[in-house]
Amino acid sequence: MKTKTNYLNILKETFILTVAVAIIAAAVYFFLVPSHTSVSSISGLGIVLTNFIPLPLSAISMILNITLLIIGFFTCGREFGVKTVYTSIMLPFFLWLFEMILPDFGSMTNSQELDVLCYILVVSVGLSILFNRNASSGGLDIIAKILNKYAHIDLGKAMSLSGMCVALSAALVYDKKTVVLSILGTYFNGMVLDHFIFDHNIKRRVCIITKKEEELRNFIIHDLHSGATIYESIGAYNMQKRNEIITIVDKSEYQKLMNYITKEDPQAFVTVYNVSSMRYQPKL
Repeated sequence: MKTKTNYLNILKETFILTVAVAIIAAAVYFFLVPSHTSVSSISGLGIVLTNFIPLPLSAISMILNITLLIIGFFTCGREFGVKTVYTSIMLPFFLWLFEMILPDFGSMTNSQELDVLCYILVVSVGLSILFNRNASSGGLDIIAKILNKYAHIDLGKAMSLSGMCVALSAALVYDKKTVVLSILGTYFNGMVLDHFIFDHNIKRRVCIITKKEEELRNFIIHDLHSGATIYESIGAYNMQKRNEIITIVDKSEYQKLMNYITKEDPQAFVTVYNVSSMRYQPKL
C-alpha cells in the first residue's frame, strides 16, 4: 500500500512539474520568441544564437541545458537532483512540440513591449510552481550556483548577473530598443518572481505583549497549530514586568493572528519582522 502511495506521489509530482515546464515553454515560444528579446533565461540566449547557428530554438536549448547540466555535475556535485534534470530536458521538448504544431508563429499582440510583458507574467507562473516544488528549469540556475560556489557571489546576485549578461547578448544582433527591452524585461522579471516566490515563502516573526496572554497562547497553539516562545520583558517607563509572546507564522496564519488580536485585545502591542529563512538545530 505504501509503495502504491509513493508511486501516486511521484506521478502527481511529475504531472505538476510537466505542467509548469509546459507553461514556461509556452511563454518562451508565444511571447519571448516573437519579441526577439533576450530576457534572463537560457531560452533568451538561444533566441540570440539562432541568428548564428542554423538550428531551431528547441535544439539549441537542449544543447545548452545538457552542457550546463554536465558542467554543474562536475563543478557542484549532484545537488541539482532529478527534478532539474527532468525539467531541463522537458523544456526543449515542449519547444520542439510547439515548433512542430505551430511553425513560424507570429506575435499574438503585434507589440514587442506587450510580448515582453506577457512573457514575464506567464513565465513567472511556471517558475513559481517549479521553485515551490523544490525544482528549477536549469539553465541560469546552474550558472548562478557555479558563480556562488567558486566566485562566492550571493545566489540572488549571481542570478541577476547571469540574467543581465544574457539580456546584453541581444546587442550582438538586435537594435537598441530590443536591447533596452531585454534589460528592462530581465529586471521586471526578477521583481515579479520575488513577488510570486519569495514573498510567498517569507514568514513573519510576530512579537506580542497583551493582557490576554493565556488566551493568545492557546489560540496560537490550538487554532494556528503553531509554536511560540515567551520572554519576560520590562517596560522602561515604569519598570513593569510583562510577558512577550513571540511566534513565527506564514502569510495566512498571520492574517488569522492579527484578526484575533484586533478582536480580542485592540490595545495589544505588536511588532512584526519578515523572516526569509529559519534553521532548527536538533540536540545531539
